[in-house]
Amino acid sequence: MGKHEEQGPSRREFIATTAAAGAVVATASGKVSAQGSSLAASPPAGFTPLSAPGKIVKVSRAGSLQANGLYPKPDAAKAMLEKGMLELTGEKTLGGAFGKFVHKSDKVAVKVNGIAKGKKFGTNQELVAVILDGLIAAGVPATSIVVYEQYNSFLAGTRVDASNVPAGVKVAVHANKDMATPAIEFLDGKSKIATKFARPLMEATAVINVSLIKDHAICGYTGCLKNMTHGSIDVPHNHHAHHASPQIAKLYAHEAIKSRVRLHITDGYKVMYDGGPVEVVSYVPHEAVYVSTDPVAMDTYGWELVDKIRKEKGMKSLKDVGRDPAYIPAAADLGLGIGDRSKIVVKDFTV
Repeated sequence: MGKHEEQGPSRREFIATTAAAGAVVATASGKVSAQGSSLAASPPAGFTPLSAPGKIVKVSRAGSLQANGLYPKPDAAKAMLEKGMLELTGEKTLGGAFGKFVHKSDKVAVKVNGIAKGKKFGTNQELVAVILDGLIAAGVPATSIVVYEQYNSFLAGTRVDASNVPAGVKVAVHANKDMATPAIEFLDGKSKIATKFARPLMEATAVINVSLIKDHAICGYTGCLKNMTHGSIDVPHNHHAHHASPQIAKLYAHEAIKSRVRLHITDGYKVMYDGGPVEVVSYVPHEAVYVSTDPVAMDTYGWELVDKIRKEKGMKSLKDVGRDPAYIPAAADLGLGIGDRSKIVVKDFTV
């Protein structure tokens, strides 16, 4: 895997500036430091969510896509996610498996991704439906669950709306305006960027992150980490310099995000290997669902998969085209997960 681009801060400079931001510092304007923990959420008393660093469970099923080749069949989505959750947790039911990550007292947000144009490449509604069923089976009241995205058009890309979620579940967009925190200053290496976190995120005590595997024109790769960061703040466009690295890592490392995300479910029914994130041009069927508690491990694996497909298509790697997703190893440096591929265990199942 590659290193940071020369125009961005070095790995050593990045770690040093991040560490220096560790204390909570309030100013007269109400701003606090980037790495403060005053915005953290805590699990309910006595509940410890499952954490399995470096572990990924992959579940595949041939023929899982509908005749249109775009969306998974509902029964396949259920079988695949259920198998993944049971294998990750050792539980015997979907509700029991989700109960390893959420408590009945939690307020749960489900972050989806539908940025691509139209409805051809977004988090699939069929998979989200199984997630919501699992959360409710774990004892979380439907009224304590929200599915959220950044814009209405992005939410439409997932085909999730108020008509197809269980009664009581809320569906929300923040439009980069519905924020719930004071401005927080992040250093992107040279300048300070005042950033606020979205209300659907901050009102949750637990987050299920439902990401995709896709190429990104700016940062090279979009997976677990970026779905949470740039989809949950008011100024994502201000965090794109030097391929959004180390900004994605630093944003995710803030307790506003890090303390809330309990589980990553990756919708891998298709893989976009070029032209992302908005244009839906170059993708292939993949027919897989991934579950993990480690966003760095999953993004490391997803990056590898995109490069593998690009090679099969006779294309250059992300690094060779100047879009090396350096924020992924930067996130590993921050202790957000396992970035060493040799230490990442992928358990592969077929249903």
